[in-house]
Amino acid sequence: MANEQGNTTDDQIATGSPFTRPGFLISAVLVVVIVVLGVVVAVRVAGDNSSTTPPPASTSPAASASSTSAGPDASVCGLPAGTETGPLTSPPAVTWDYQGTIAYPKSPEFGAGKTATEGYRYCFQHSAAGAVVMAANALAQGSDPQMGESWAEYVLGTGRYRDQLADEIGAATGAEGSRLKVAGFRVLSYDGATARVDLGVQGSSQNQTLTVSGVYELVWQNGDWKISADVEHPLDISTIPDLTGYVPWGE
Repeated sequence: MANEQGNTTDDQIATGSPFTRPGFLISAVLVVVIVVLGVVVAVRVAGDNSSTTPPPASTSPAASASSTSAGPDASVCGLPAGTETGPLTSPPAVTWDYQGTIAYPKSPEFGAGKTATEGYRYCFQHSAAGAVVMAANALAQGSDPQMGESWAEYVLGTGRYRDQLADEIGAATGAEGSRLKVAGFRVLSYDGATARVDLGVQGSSQNQTLTVSGVYELVWQNGDWKISADVEHPLDISTIPDLTGYVPWGE
């Protein structure tokens, strides 16, 4: 696949990492697009025989951000929970703003409800729509080197892989000249405690365009949606031919 859109050298991989899923060598344009998909996991060589024993659960203070006194399901900033019970088949009603060149959604209903002193946005509604809005904000926030590290520290949840993922997570670099936009979404699963949100993202760089699926594994913890640290690969990224099956959404 690397040769279909250009060659990816070892130097490019080292410069762009962390950026991809296991054993997947990709073209330079895809490196640029994937490296800004919010939360990204370091390259793992296919056939790696290293131990898969999960690391112990983290006790990081940042993973235990304070919640409201009303219980673990209460919003960290008091946003009322959503009421939908079935699949999310229509897009959340939002307005769009920009972080750099990437548009992100915002809404008084779905969030973000708060902005930290470090500049990152947090507190999204406890609903499938809130999870979708959170994932789309992750696309923009993870691409911002000014706040990427502090945002990543907050957004990575408590779980057995937290320490491992914290070593691999970081702000994107080398994304100059690229453009990304949310073009659709699918809620693959939602039970209130967890959500799997598939963002359809269209990207362009150096006169090349592609469509990417980014599946975010989310968990409701401490009154907000977080990136799950209970799975080893909380973001699964792949190219897709088109957005068939996605709910159209975007600026």
